[in-house]
Parts: sequence; structure tokens; C-alpha cells
Amino acid sequence: MNHRSRWFASTEWLADHLDDPDIVIVDGSWHLPGQARDARTEYDAAHIPGAVFFDIDAVSDTANPLPHMLPPPEAFAAAVGALGIDERQRIVVYDALGLFAAPRVWWTFRIMGARDVVLLDGGLPKWLAEGRPTTDARTVRPPRPFATDFNAEAVQDLAAVRDGLAASAIQLVDARPRPRFLGEAPEPRDWVRSGRIPGSLNLPSSAVIADGVMVAPEAIADAFATAGVDLAKPIVTSCGSGVNAAILTLALEMIGVENSGLYDGSWTEWGGRQDMPLATGPER
Repeated sequence: MNHRSRWFASTEWLADHLDDPDIVIVDGSWHLPGQARDARTEYDAAHIPGAVFFDIDAVSDTANPLPHMLPPPEAFAAAVGALGIDERQRIVVYDALGLFAAPRVWWTFRIMGARDVVLLDGGLPKWLAEGRPTTDARTVRPPRPFATDFNAEAVQDLAAVRDGLAASAIQLVDARPRPRFLGEAPEPRDWVRSGRIPGSLNLPSSAVIADGVMVAPEAIADAFATAGVDLAKPIVTSCGSGVNAAILTLALEMIGVENSGLYDGSWTEWGGRQDMPLATGPER
């Protein structure tokens, strides 16, 4: 077993196991607002045979006005059970960009109690580049009960982040691109202010990905060190709306940091509120 196999399945392995009854393939694609791409439409046109579509906007807390916030465990169980998924199966998640939204889906299944969740190494781009099959046929799986075991400690809210930063008890690591972190570029949602949470650190998720694939552990550790992150101290990941933050959570786990939290509301929540402080420009 190689190091990556704990978190990733190869395209070759998946091609050999497409028909295994206890393997579920999940298309977790999602695109940023304003990109003129619709993940569900793309899935309907071509997906890996047997894959079901997991819509992070639909499987969410519909009572929360913020985008794709975690649903209550019972709502998650109903949604994925209807897709034919239970917590005992091996779940293989991929997305259309290689490694973008799939880690968010990976993280969600994990904290909801799924026991064996991996990502497709290289995602759909690698699958297509190798000439492997796709289909537009709808995947229908018999419903299954999903027994949740929610890990609430893995999820941070605004109050926990605010208080943790004030007490210097956490390091908040923001996965957004540098121009957005500095407040030099607008947010994808026009009602969200530009800037960052005061005291946060910046490690763009792109720094730990090369050609849609997670870089080696040594490069991950170097990236966190360059960003000023102390791996021995508590870490909370953040981004625009809790999607790219999961890439950093995955990266941390791959280098042995398994107790990090993720700020679900992220900058969309903090920056969307006029009563929360922000910082712009280079760090002092």
C-alpha cells in the first residue's frame, strides 16, 4: 500500500472496480459563481459509469442563507441514502477540475460517519485523458439507510473562530487566492466585502495542487511552513464558502495533522456581515 492510497484511489484501480457492488462513485463537482459552468448539466452530459451526483448546494442546510452549509445529520442521511449510499461502503469522490470541490464532499462524508472515503487521484480530467469511459445514462441505485456519526468538533462556527483568534488559541489558514485574501480582488458574491479575517494566514489551495493532483507530503509541509503555520498548534481552515478549505484539511491530514477544524461559513459569512472586522493589504 503506498502513502496516497489512504486518501486516493487511482484511475486504474477504479476502472477495475466499476462493477463492485460495495463501491459507490460520487461526482462532487461544483463551480464558483460567475464561471458560467453548471456541474449538474455537465454530469448529465458525461460522467464516470455508475457515478451518482452529489450537489453540495442541494445537500445543505436549507434554513441557512449562506451557500452550501452543512446539513443536519438527519437531512444528510436522507439525501445520501436516497442516492443508494450507506456508511459502510467504499465511497470514491471525484470532480470535473481534478481536485477542487471533491475534498469538500470527502470531508462531509467523513464527518457524517462514512468509514471509507477516498478521492479519485487526478479526478475526471485524468480519467478522460486516459481515454476511460463515460456515460450520460442516469445512475439509479437502490436506497440504503445511512447511519450518521457526526463529528461536531471538526466544524467551526463564527463565534468559535472569533474567540479562538482573540485568545490566540487557533491559527486560521485561508485557502483563497492571494489577491482576494489581500482585498485586492472582488469576491465571487457581490454582497460579500473584500478582505480577510484579521489575524488569519494565507495558503492558497493552489499551492498544494499541481495539475489537479495533490503534491507530495514534503511539498505540503513546505507550503504550510512558508505560510507561517505552526503544525504543532491548533489549525482551522477557511476559504470563501467552505469548499477550498477542505483541500487544506486534506493536505494537513496527509502530513499527519488530523485534528484541524474547518470554518464552514468562512469568508462569505464573516465578510458578509457589516459588524465583523476585516483587514486588507499586506500583513504587518
